[in-house]
Amino acid sequence: MTKSVNVAVIGYGWWGKIITATLQESPLLNVVLVVESDPKVFETAQVSAQTMNFSVARDFSDAVKHPDVQAIILCTPHQFHAEQIQLAAAAGKHVFCEKPLCLTYQDAQKAIATCNAAGVQLGIGHERRFEPAVMAMREAITAGTLGTVLQIEANFSQDKFFALPPDNWRLSNKFAPVGPLTATGIHLVDLAIAILGPAESVWARLATRGSQFENGDTLGIMLAFPGGANALISAILATPFDGRFCVYGSMGWMEIRDNTHPEHPTGWNVTTQLRGQEKKTHFMPPAPTVRSNLEAFANGILGVAPYPVTQAEMLANVGALEAIMRSAGSGKIEAIQG
Repeated sequence: MTKSVNVAVIGYGWWGKIITATLQESPLLNVVLVVESDPKVFETAQVSAQTMNFSVARDFSDAVKHPDVQAIILCTPHQFHAEQIQLAAAAGKHVFCEKPLCLTYQDAQKAIATCNAAGVQLGIGHERRFEPAVMAMREAITAGTLGTVLQIEANFSQDKFFALPPDNWRLSNKFAPVGPLTATGIHLVDLAIAILGPAESVWARLATRGSQFENGDTLGIMLAFPGGANALISAILATPFDGRFCVYGSMGWMEIRDNTHPEHPTGWNVTTQLRGQEKKTHFMPPAPTVRSNLEAFANGILGVAPYPVTQAEMLANVGALEAIMRSAGSGKIEAIQG
C-alpha cells in the first residue's frame, strides 16, 4: 500500500482551489484541512469540503497544531511566507510554499535554516521545472547537444488579472510588489537559474501601460550570469497569454512554446535547430506539472527521492527577485546577493 502525506492547504483562493482539486488525484498527498480567513471564501471551502472530504478552519495556527497534519502547503500572500514557513517548521511540519519563497534574501535564509534545524522538507511552487518539455531541454543541455549556453530568451505573459477585483492582494504594491515578477516572471527566473546557476546582476524596467494595476503590468528583465551568459525575460499582465522559453547555444537552439496557460496545459510545441541540420518541431502532450511538483515534495518527505529543487537554487531565486525589485525602482543595474 502506497504511503501518503496528510496536508493542510493554507489559503483557498484561485491557486489554493487548484492545488486542492489537483491533489484529489494523488495517491501521495491527502488534503485533510483547508485554512481560509476570508469569510466569503471560507463558505466556498465549506461547500468543497462536502465532496472532497476535508475539514475547514479559519486560522493558520489550526493547521500548525493539528495532530494529523504532516505538511503545510502555503497559498498565501507573499509577505506572510517567511513567518509561516518558520512557524510550521518549528512545529515539525514539512512545508511547501507557493512562489516566491520569500521577498528578501535574509528572510529566505532564515526560513531555510529553520526547516533544516527542524529536519523538515521544504518545497517550492516552481512547477514549470516539471513540464516534460523543460525536462527534455535540460537533458539536452546536460548532454551537450546545444553546446555552450550563450543566452536565454523567455516570456510569460497573461491578462487573467483583469478578472480580479481592484482590491485583490495580487494587484497591491504592498502585497505583490513588481506584479509581473511575482505573478509570472519569477518562474522564468527560476528556469534560468536551473540552467545557468545563480545570476550575478540584473537590470529591470517596470511600467503600467495597459491597465490600472498599481504594481505594474509590463516588465523587462536582463539577468547577467558569471561567464557572460544572459537571460532576457519578459512578463506582462495586460496582454493575452503567451509563453515561450528559448535557450541559444553554441551548437544550436531549442524553443518551448506553451499552447495554453499552464493553469490548464494542453501541451507544448518544441522546436530545435542544430548546426548543419534541418529545423525540427514536435508536440509534447500535456502533463500534470503542479501535481508532479507536489508529489516530488511528498517523495522527499517519504525518503523515496531527494526533492529536485535545491535550497541553493531557492536562495538564488529570492536573491534575484530582491535585486530585480531594487532595479525596477532605481533604474540601475543591481548586484544580486548570494
